[in-house]
Amino acid sequence: MELLPKTENSPVVRTDFDDDSAWTRVRELIRQPISNEFGDTFRAYVTFVDDPAFRDLSEQQLLERVPPDFGHSFLMVVDRAAMSEPEFPVLIIDLYDGRGRSFRAIPSQIQAIENNLSIANMDFEEFADYVGEDGIFRGHPV
Repeated sequence: MELLPKTENSPVVRTDFDDDSAWTRVRELIRQPISNEFGDTFRAYVTFVDDPAFRDLSEQQLLERVPPDFGHSFLMVVDRAAMSEPEFPVLIIDLYDGRGRSFRAIPSQIQAIENNLSIANMDFEEFADYVGEDGIFRGHPV
């Protein structure tokens, strides 16, 4: 069984390989810098894991492939649901306190999620608790 690679930046794992153009679009959206109302610009510091060894793996199967010394508190997954829905909702899986807890987020929110979770500025719950009725995080309420 192949383990997820250890990466310096937060990993975004591709598990659906049916639509290369959707994968390209998701990557573009995640890479896009986002500016806030104060003029600050944020980027997602991610490594895209594009390895067919992870094709069609479930959340549980991905959790089983996380190495013990992974170094990240969360995992981002571009699965079939992310590739097939118009907003490309990326699956975010908690690897820390609530291991296995998950929610989805639109790619334009990945920058805030990645930046804040990576430095422990915010907790997983501070995003997961603000998902819409459809389970997708589109940003904190104003």
